[in-house]
Amino acid sequence: MEDELDYVELAVAEFKDGLGWFAERLPEVGRQFISYANACFQDGELSELTKHLIALGIAVQIQDEYCILFHGQNALRLGATEKQILETLGVCGAFGGGAALSQAVTLVRDLLDSQSRVEAH
Repeated sequence: MEDELDYVELAVAEFKDGLGWFAERLPEVGRQFISYANACFQDGELSELTKHLIALGIAVQIQDEYCILFHGQNALRLGATEKQILETLGVCGAFGGGAALSQAVTLVRDLLDSQSRVEAH
């Protein structure tokens, strides 16, 4: 488990280092992005914790490993429980499965119906 923690810490540090590198070389974009992202995660109508849980779910859905670790680590730092993280992942799975199924029951259905009409003529 300690090696896993080291991996997480190293990966998040690598991400932060890369973001700093980018901001140094393209400051008009990099610094604005950092400032914008920091503002987005401030407490507001949604807590900072809730925002990191949302970001964790999005990161899992789009398979962004660095964001999974970064936002997961921040959620834990802010007091997220294991169950809160697992529920976030459950919603993410439902969303991903729902997105796949929505395509299957609409677009793929249309495709199959169209093919049936072509074959009937």
